[in-house]
Amino acid sequence: MRYAIVIEKAEDNYSAYVPDLPGCIATGDTAKETEQLIREAIELHLAGLREDGLPIPKPSSQVEYVEVAA
Repeated sequence: MRYAIVIEKAEDNYSAYVPDLPGCIATGDTAKETEQLIREAIELHLAGLREDGLPIPKPSSQVEYVEVAA
């Protein structure tokens, strides 16, 4: 499956979340590290849902960029 992730720059690190998986988050020192950590977090999150017998949410979020004048 392919889930959309959001990576945001914080004051001293980066954080990431998955819109389709509430509560699935990760933080890291760099954007690249955070991307790897959120991938691992997604895998753990899905494994936990399976263990609990809960449905796996289908990816439904879309990511687009919109250009605007500054």
